[in-house]
Amino acid sequence: MVAHVHLLRVFSAGPDGGNPLPVVLNAQGMSNAEMQAVAASHKHESGFVFPALADSHYDYEFRFWVPAHEMEMCGHATIGTVWLMSKLGMLERNQVRLLTKSGLIEAKVSHVPGDTDDTKDGVWVEISQPAYTVMDRIEEDYINEIVSVLGISKDDLYPGLYIQNAATSRVKTLVPLKSVSLLNSLEPQFSRIEALCEKVDSTGLYPYAVSNLELQEFEARQFPRASGYREDAATGIAASALAFGLLRNGQVHSTDRIVKIKQGSAMGHPSEISVRFRKSGGDVNGCWIGGSAEFETAEEPL
Repeated sequence: MVAHVHLLRVFSAGPDGGNPLPVVLNAQGMSNAEMQAVAASHKHESGFVFPALADSHYDYEFRFWVPAHEMEMCGHATIGTVWLMSKLGMLERNQVRLLTKSGLIEAKVSHVPGDTDDTKDGVWVEISQPAYTVMDRIEEDYINEIVSVLGISKDDLYPGLYIQNAATSRVKTLVPLKSVSLLNSLEPQFSRIEALCEKVDSTGLYPYAVSNLELQEFEARQFPRASGYREDAATGIAASALAFGLLRNGQVHSTDRIVKIKQGSAMGHPSEISVRFRKSGGDVNGCWIGGSAEFETAEEPL
């Protein structure tokens, strides 16, 4: 089957910024091998759209592949795909329900007034993430291995904070560092990351540092367990996990204020992800991950 692939960049915060995203809008009839081939060809997470089944309670099914395997959920791929569908006039309304392998999620589209960026077209997308889990600190033996893999010492960790696992859709290992400059100078031993992540039941290491605590701005890097590439320029699911880790540690508050997480600077692909907490009856029960996208090139057959 010939797949028509749209190429986008999601969460861009500057020239050459954001995470590249190949999208196939009509993936019905594609085999797993064909979807994986798209991801392998482009060397990035890729999104695939399927129509909803008759009498279902969702609008579309989204599937996600990286070069090595299928993923249950991908934040930037979801936001980018919804942005593209809105841009092309495929959405009948501004709020849709999506089926993913991690469950049902909501997506909301808004048009930002006064946005002069013709590429992004003023379209802002938010996707829901479920109730979160923040685990206790990682065991001491694993902490020693994590700092070794990252090429740092325990003295480089942010005072009073711990390395911990957190998750919305996928588990990430949060590593608090003293400074943004230290974060962006990391040179991990990539050959050790997959085995380490398996030991701590994580899908990736997510070291981070405070950029501006008063403004709730942070910077992070994502080193995935086994995606087929070494680092992500922007990782929405990891950013949502970090937001809840920050909430648990008292670094942000459960208000309507946006938590901004910058990523990709060390790769030369500056990105910014927005996270808002969701509440029900005064209690936090999830979050919204927000961002926009832009075209990288026109669609191409593969």
